[in-house]
Amino acid sequence: MATRSVTDASFDTEVLGSAKPVIVDFWAEWCGPCRMLSPVLEQLAADHGEKVEVVKVNVDESPETSARYGITSIPSVLLFEGGVQRVSVVGARPKEHLEREFAEYLR
Repeated sequence: MATRSVTDASFDTEVLGSAKPVIVDFWAEWCGPCRMLSPVLEQLAADHGEKVEVVKVNVDESPETSARYGITSIPSVLLFEGGVQRVSVVGARPKEHLEREFAEYLR
């Protein structure tokens, strides 16, 4: 898998402290659209892994991080750069849509 899991305990180090921009997928096992988005994010990670990291945060297992970023709908995909949230996309979207939203970080 090109993506990896991040938890409340590791979020600050692995996302906010990352040298690369990080795309974070907030998801849950029971969420159908989240399951549809998962292979899209895997492909994004495989295609652009040299430019960005792609990680997943399970909202049921990491409620503190989800609450900190106001996640009320999933899937929510946020991009962080330099420890700051830069882009937010809510809902399952095709790869092309995500590549457009995150274009400046994928170059």
